[in-house]
Amino acid sequence: MAGVHVRSSGGVRGIHFSGPHAPVSLLSNCDHFPKDFSVVVTLKVARIAHKKSEYIFTILEPKRAEPGALKEKVDEEVREKGNNLQLDISGRRARNNAEHRRLLLGLRLSGKRLHVLFRGQRGVTEQWVFRGAHLADDHWHTLVLSVEGRRGRLTVDCGSPRETLPSGPFPSDLSFHVSRFHVGSRGRWKGLFTGLMRQLVLVPGSDATRQICPSTRAQLAALSVPPLLLSDVPANGKNAARHLAPYGTDVVETEARVSVGLQRTCAEPLRGQLWFNPLRKALYLCDGTSWIPVLEDRKRLDYVEEQQVLSTSSETHDIEVFQLQGLGLMAAMAHRSTTSGSAVYRWSQQNGFQLYQNISTHGALALRHFNLGKKTFLVVSNSNIGTGVGKEVDVSVIYKWSRKSKQFVEFQNLETHCARDWEAFKIHRHTYLVVANHRIGNNNHTIDSIVYKWNRPTKSFEVHQRLRTSGAYDWEFFKVGPYHFLVVANAFDGVTTSVDSVIYVWVDGNFQILQTIKTFCATDWEMFQIGTRVFLVVANGHRLHDNGSSEYAINSTIYELDMTGRVFVRFQDIVTYSAVDWEFFTLGEEYFLVVANSFNGESYSLNSVLYRWQGYEGFVPVHWLPTIGCSDWEFFNAGGDSYLIYSSAKAPLAKVFKLKMY
Repeated sequence: MAGVHVRSSGGVRGIHFSGPHAPVSLLSNCDHFPKDFSVVVTLKVARIAHKKSEYIFTILEPKRAEPGALKEKVDEEVREKGNNLQLDISGRRARNNAEHRRLLLGLRLSGKRLHVLFRGQRGVTEQWVFRGAHLADDHWHTLVLSVEGRRGRLTVDCGSPRETLPSGPFPSDLSFHVSRFHVGSRGRWKGLFTGLMRQLVLVPGSDATRQICPSTRAQLAALSVPPLLLSDVPANGKNAARHLAPYGTDVVETEARVSVGLQRTCAEPLRGQLWFNPLRKALYLCDGTSWIPVLEDRKRLDYVEEQQVLSTSSETHDIEVFQLQGLGLMAAMAHRSTTSGSAVYRWSQQNGFQLYQNISTHGALALRHFNLGKKTFLVVSNSNIGTGVGKEVDVSVIYKWSRKSKQFVEFQNLETHCARDWEAFKIHRHTYLVVANHRIGNNNHTIDSIVYKWNRPTKSFEVHQRLRTSGAYDWEFFKVGPYHFLVVANAFDGVTTSVDSVIYVWVDGNFQILQTIKTFCATDWEMFQIGTRVFLVVANGHRLHDNGSSEYAINSTIYELDMTGRVFVRFQDIVTYSAVDWEFFTLGEEYFLVVANSFNGESYSLNSVLYRWQGYEGFVPVHWLPTIGCSDWEFFNAGGDSYLIYSSAKAPLAKVFKLKMY
């Protein structure tokens, strides 16, 4: 694009504008601007610029045609000298010239102030002013401007936010029909941005601060940096000037060569050169060591097709998919039947899952695969073993993989109480197992769930910590930075399904309560990350009312970790039907959630739903998958393809779906 150049400063790439560029219609299909939004911008402004007013971006109405150039000039002079006024939040008035009459939205730097300009009531241009923004210091800075109703907030380099409380809210009906977008200017030389710009991102509907803060490089905190600018160069690199003109010097343009082929080597002499791969339909940029994608023909989910209907010996409560060295992909299934027990299946690309081994179990409810060094284990929850008085203890079993017999063999027994889930994890090179004890007998649900620790000398798991739970149904372990978390899905306390589920954090060798979240017969937690954002989604089973009736169509909720407050906050509600499981997975650069809907109050035959991440919209439904009493979903890859498998707690079957891409 004419007037737009890549330069480097301090080893960091940015865009420099040598003149105003032609307008673009980035918002051509947008009728109204969102009333709540954030703008993220990373820039570097020279000290000399503090005496100027420079535009970071503007959105303008197209110019109206005039009968002649002379009339246009005269009219503009009249308008500039006229009495048309604009208002700012402090109540002062300023002249509203021709540019302001066309301006719909803009962001402007002026001295130590940042101005947000927009068209307000009756076409009058209003501005919100943030004072004390010391940005013209020849250093990189990342700004997050968030607008929510009547509140404006500016965060610089993940520091303390500056707030402004104007007299009126940002307009909810700001029309952007046939608007024109200018980056680094207002469409003319006056007000041209003279610094460097690294990213400029509009985030509708949310405060983007929590998406990039805290950051180890707060001045360069990234939300969406163009690939061309990601490959930063050494600040004093001997070859830097040869490829990118330093900030503050004249630009020396070099011819960019594009090579075409299926394979190319990237080396220092090729830095800045482009390579097009016709097979992948992708364009890459050499950064001196590796090829960086600039444009790619990315694969996307097209549709879901049924691949295999697997007949099982009985109904299935849980599936665990894992890899075994020498055998490949395996699936262990917790079957209800006492006669046939549970089973391990082996995958083949031609025939799908085929029975490999039966395991003796009694009313199996859950299982979990884990590794200890080079050894592989499988722990299974048994239930309803004792039926008489004093026989309310179940015996769950840890199986160890025997390389000699190529079978799972019994390794250790553990006492459990209708255990609904196992979770295996490591903290500081130690291995732990935690069991979700659901109840003792039929009425006692508030009991201890146990955290076990692997004892190396005795080569067994021993009790490490007891955690009080209420009808525990699931455990989820996850790590964020240096912190380790464990969250329990509490389902029932003996009276109500409206109970607190608990998030624990690891402190000084034990788990301590960090936060409680009200849930309704919680049956599953799933943690996932999208970029730097951390989420937890809960599957709510049903709401038990005071009159004894149950409501199965209720909200399951996605929570997001607020890095500043260090708590999980509500992000999105999704209506589910006695949900018992969530599964998160990625395909290419897309993110998905699939929910196991098990019962709607009348039938176990209903659709489970596949959701796709849509940015500020959250997760939206894209596929409806017919299931019968769905109890679990697992995602896996095999032979270059992607699959989903679900188990049924109401029918002796499991189904494999293939995810077709385009």
